Amino acid sequence: MTLTATVPTTHGSRYLQQLCKHWSHKFETSFDADKGEIAFPMGPIHLSADAELLTVVLEPNADADVEKFKQVVADHLDRFAFREAPLPFNWA
Repeated sequence: MTLTATVPTTHGSRYLQQLCKHWSHKFETSFDADKGEIAFPMGPIHLSADAELLTVVLEPNADADVEKFKQVVADHLDRFAFREAPLPFNWA
């Protein structure tokens, strides 16, 4: 299963990098200004950003609480985006 959220924001690159840096102390991460990956315990997180959109792709493990996984990621991104939070996560 793969869950994808599109998040309209002009600061996607900044939030992507902040989230990856934040979790790099606990989990394996790789990122640049446009893409990021986090080896999160509930499943991998893939992020990509362009000028107007942040895309978040979650690959939940079979035993992951999917709603909690989505909420943990959204809550953390909202903390970095406090000026425009809550961000609108359009999950598909």
